[in-house]
Amino acid sequence: MKVLALSVSAGTGHFKAAKAIKNYFEKNYTDVEMEIIDTLRYINPVINKIVVGSYLQSIKITPKIYEKLYEHADKDDTISSFSEMANHLLSIKIKSLVEDINPDVILCTHPFPLEMISILKRKGKISIPAIGILTDYAVHSFWFYDYIDAYIIPNEDFIDEAAEKGADINSLYPLGIPVESQFLMPVEKAAIKNQLGLYEGKPTILLMGGSLGIGNIKKIYEALSLSDLDIQLIVCTGRNHRLKEKIEEIYEKAQKKSLILSYTENMNAIMSVSDILITKPGGLTIAEALVKGLPIIINSPIPGHEEKNANYLLNCGIAATFKKSSDAVNVVRQLIKNTSRLEQMKSIALEKSKPNSTKDICRLIIEQSKK
Repeated sequence: MKVLALSVSAGTGHFKAAKAIKNYFEKNYTDVEMEIIDTLRYINPVINKIVVGSYLQSIKITPKIYEKLYEHADKDDTISSFSEMANHLLSIKIKSLVEDINPDVILCTHPFPLEMISILKRKGKISIPAIGILTDYAVHSFWFYDYIDAYIIPNEDFIDEAAEKGADINSLYPLGIPVESQFLMPVEKAAIKNQLGLYEGKPTILLMGGSLGIGNIKKIYEALSLSDLDIQLIVCTGRNHRLKEKIEEIYEKAQKKSLILSYTENMNAIMSVSDILITKPGGLTIAEALVKGLPIIINSPIPGHEEKNANYLLNCGIAATFKKSSDAVNVVRQLIKNTSRLEQMKSIALEKSKPNSTKDICRLIIEQSKK
């Protein structure tokens, strides 16, 4: 069986979701071949640079404009119509790709290629089963199109909203956001702490801002490391090398045990030894944290989809938040002193998690291939 996964490199979450599925297939199936394509880069590197570059610049420099566009696109057909015209033209090259690979199932972890596949199916150019995987704890109209056979949503809480946005309720599968199988593996926390040079029995705060190292991480680290809290810190700066340099400068005068990391593939171990995660609420990061039962403090959500992620976590009781970087100290203090609240946050996180998401999604893909 062949699976074609179409994604877009706007951040790492969309690709990580596809990669988790590919890795599971490779480890557990000998008769499944899966290929992941960076859709816009495949169609035209210049278009990819313009679209992805504009997105990354907007969330860094003009996040409020991005928020308005996100909200407007969810409620108004004008942007949707423009998107359809653009994707109608771009879908021509995707048709050639589909013909070359000849997959049994097409998987999309971003709405752009999903709309292209919908257009091709509507015009009768292809008839291959297509699946969309939502990679946020938020529902947006841009995800839902005709002729898509299945939608994988984060959990049962999103069924009604997805149906209101136009999805056929019979096409909705609340299987979760796929995470790597390593997050299900038990770890020996004491051994990992010893290996990382961390103290046993001291609250461990994990501070991160996604692969881009977005958010006021420097100010939060400075506030926490110079506070009177009896904690230790792990800071993941992603691929933001300048941020890592700034954190290391603060570390020289810091009063707390700190582990400073760049982008790491060892997040299962890092999350396993952490007691609280301070992060911007990217969909994949949330999914991983929920599987680990890790309470979250929300920092600097990207307006739009991440603000929706944040609202979901806060409404469920999984997360806390703060407005100013200096307030992080008091929020952490409240949580580590209120052990019953911290345990409740862990319990709800595990309740809302989908630890078998990747396995269940792979089974669904196989089922869809037989239709």
